[in-house]
Amino acid sequence: MTTTKKTKTKPTVTRNKKATPFVVDNLPSRPLVFEVLDLVSRSRSKAKKIATLQKYDDQSLRRILIWNFDESIQSILPEGPVPYVGYDEQNTYNGTLSTKISHDVRTMHETGNFSLGVSDQQGHTTIRRESKNFYNFIRGGNDAMSNIRRETMFINILQGLHPLEAEIVVLAKDKLISDKYNITREIVEGAYSNIVWGDK
Repeated sequence: MTTTKKTKTKPTVTRNKKATPFVVDNLPSRPLVFEVLDLVSRSRSKAKKIATLQKYDDQSLRRILIWNFDESIQSILPEGPVPYVGYDEQNTYNGTLSTKISHDVRTMHETGNFSLGVSDQQGHTTIRRESKNFYNFIRGGNDAMSNIRRETMFINILQGLHPLEAEIVVLAKDKLISDKYNITREIVEGAYSNIVWGDK
C-alpha cells in the first residue's frame, strides 16, 4: 500500500513594494493651522498642495504664511528660542519656552494624542483666534508698545496655544516654516493670487 504525501502549500502573500503613507484630506470644519500645514506638507503634488490651501483658506492661515514668506515683514521680537517664564512651573522647569513646546510636540507624536479642536481638554486657544494680535510683533505694526510688554504678550499667547500651533508661530517669527513643513512661497502664491506682497 503506497501513501501519497500531501505537500503543504504556503499561502501567497501580496506585498506592496513601497508603502504609501495614508493622507487624510478631509479635515474638520475650522481646522487648526497646524492641521492644514501638515496636510499641505504631506500632499505630494504642487496642485494638491495649492488645492488644500484653497479649501481651508482662512485669514489667520494667510497671516501666518505672509508673516513667514514676505521678506518686507520683519519681526520686532528677538530672533531664536523664546524664554520660558511660566509662573506655575518656574520652579520645576528649566529651559526656554521653545524647548518646552518642542518637548510637548514630541510627546504628542510619541503617544499619538494630539487633542485636536473641540476634543482639546486643555482649553488651548488657537492661531485663528489670536492672529488678530500678530501685528504687535511686526515692525511698523505697533512701534509704540514697549519691548517688555510686546515680549510678554507674545509669551502669553504662546503659552495659551496648542503646542503644535505655538510651534508654528515661533517658526513664522523667524521665517522658518519651510524648515518644518514642505511648503514654499510659490505654493502660497499659487493658492492665494490676490495677496499683495510687500517685497515685490
